[in-house]
Amino acid sequence: MAWQSPKGTRDFFPADLAALQHIEKAWRTASINAGFDEIEGPMFEHLDLYTVKSGEGIVNELFSFRRSGGDTDYALRPEFTPTLARMAAAKGRSLSIPTKWFGIPNHFRAERPQRGRLREFKQWNVDMLGIDSPSADAEVIATAIRALASLGLTPDDVVVRISHRDVVAKMLLDGGLKEDQLQTALGLLDKREKMSRDIFVEKAKEANIDPVVFSSFDSETNTSHQDLETLQAELSAWGIAQWCKFDFSIVRGLAYYTGVVFEIHESGGNERAIAGGGRYDGLVEMFGGPSIPAVGFGMGDVVLSLVLRDKGLLGDGNDLLPSPDVFVISAGGEGDAAIAETVSLLLDSNLHARRSYKATKNVGKLLTEAAKSKAKYAIILGEELSRGEYVVKNLETKDQVTLLRAELIEHLKS
Repeated sequence: MAWQSPKGTRDFFPADLAALQHIEKAWRTASINAGFDEIEGPMFEHLDLYTVKSGEGIVNELFSFRRSGGDTDYALRPEFTPTLARMAAAKGRSLSIPTKWFGIPNHFRAERPQRGRLREFKQWNVDMLGIDSPSADAEVIATAIRALASLGLTPDDVVVRISHRDVVAKMLLDGGLKEDQLQTALGLLDKREKMSRDIFVEKAKEANIDPVVFSSFDSETNTSHQDLETLQAELSAWGIAQWCKFDFSIVRGLAYYTGVVFEIHESGGNERAIAGGGRYDGLVEMFGGPSIPAVGFGMGDVVLSLVLRDKGLLGDGNDLLPSPDVFVISAGGEGDAAIAETVSLLLDSNLHARRSYKATKNVGKLLTEAAKSKAKYAIILGEELSRGEYVVKNLETKDQVTLLRAELIEHLKS
């Protein structure tokens, strides 16, 4: 039987992992530079942690399980915000103001795999708690933009589409929607771009919602809101206004959002959202913590990788693999016995060292192997060892010197 990875998951060979770590480095650097501290939580939580805010319907989207002989249901985490809110609630009144946290954990969703959406994925989560002002919204958006810019993306490549739940709700209610249909309508509007107009109309009618209530979202809307006016000024202050636009078709489907919401999209509209987030001022309190304002976002690696590759900014990962400082080869004789000792000396000196495992004594072929590894230097272990000397070749300049053991490390590090 030919074994394969489970559907919706990925194997990361060295080049693939290097590409992922390149993205993670941009995420982590942008977070730390902006003053966010990294956190992590368990890979699985009590199932109730997700149903308490999203309802029983979310169970179908989760990998849930019950320990044999136990009486408690668990679920692999599909997102990080509930874990973060639980952790913040556990800190209670000792939580510093503001609290700025980020994480890059694995997440799991038991959904049908499709382009840009897998069952296991990495997600960058950035959250700011304690600041009840659009300035915090702008700061977390700016952190996302810095990471994307460091990866080579520009305002021509991606756009932050910003909305406000209160504005969207008012538009729906003014259009004739009943109050008790609001959450259903918001969830439907959130999925509108993912279906044809005919299917959207059909779904609306199935929910007993007149499709005409959504008509105001089919054209440019000049609805204003104090939060958005303040946010516009903050976006300009952070120097990212050119990356952003207001778009009231964005609502974010999760019920815990309370104000400003946003999504980051590839400008051509060819992919799913790169990131999504917003303000969730009541969630920490829902989990037993203090009443505290909060805003954050999640950015998955799957869609971002697709966008970066489409723009020629990621490649296949081979160029991102670490290059050795030194590559050790043997010209035969005493050199064979000296390879392990030489490599050990280099490693103990904090150098990245590799060696050839080929049986050939053809130094030319071995130097070709060393060059392919992208090492800066090659050490050729030959007859010079009898005099306590090492031949060191600079693979960039092609210069070659013969050094005593005591001179070797200093030369390589210089």
